[in-house]
Amino acid sequence: MAEDIDVSGVSYEYEIPGRSRVLAVSDVSFSVPATKFLCILGPSGCGKTTILNMLSGFLTPTSGDIRIGGKRIIGRQYNRGVVFQDFAQLFPWRTARRNVEFGLEMRRIGKTERNEVALEFLSLVGLREFADAFPHQLSGGMQQRVAIARSLAYNPGVLLMDEPFAALDAMTREEMQRFLNDIWQRTQKTIVYITHNVAEAVYLADQVLVLAASPGRIKAALEVELPRPRDPLSEGFIAIQREILDHFGAR
Repeated sequence: MAEDIDVSGVSYEYEIPGRSRVLAVSDVSFSVPATKFLCILGPSGCGKTTILNMLSGFLTPTSGDIRIGGKRIIGRQYNRGVVFQDFAQLFPWRTARRNVEFGLEMRRIGKTERNEVALEFLSLVGLREFADAFPHQLSGGMQQRVAIARSLAYNPGVLLMDEPFAALDAMTREEMQRFLNDIWQRTQKTIVYITHNVAEAVYLADQVLVLAASPGRIKAALEVELPRPRDPLSEGFIAIQREILDHFGAR
């Protein structure tokens, strides 16, 4: 079941040995209704990944409050799935099926049920026939599909994605964007997606948060009210891209 997200007045400071504390995220507030798709957009070093790491529970905010499903998050929990950019997020010694089973093992699900669920989600991402392949035998796009299947298999309410397609070539990236849009519509998860690609954000999101360069703070929040599937060459799509670029001072 999808869950809502509420972020209120969140800041984060890093401690660097030999230096003063560094403010990475400054007084960020936003909310994401259940089942909606949020993209957080900004240049490198603006705090996007820091925000995602706080949502995932990998980092604790210096100040402020984060709630998912109305409950304050405390550390890493099973109501959040995470997909990273790096292909190395998959265990190279495990097959695709065994990678998808990993979260279920942590929850002590029985072997037979784990196998059934893993095959179900590999089918969802179109990779059932590759269930017994190892990561090195799969393309980059296929590895990311396995990572998405693994994150969805234990049925989290929220899916957190940190530039998962950034390392892919342009054609594969566009294919994966279409694939993710389809998976999201079928599973109705709440998704927070980090990117620095304006067109990708407009293609995927219901809402886009634009972050300032440094420290991370919200410059703008835009609703993307375009019918799906979206046409990147349509006037409406291009108009929203221009509006976002205006916030970056890029035009």
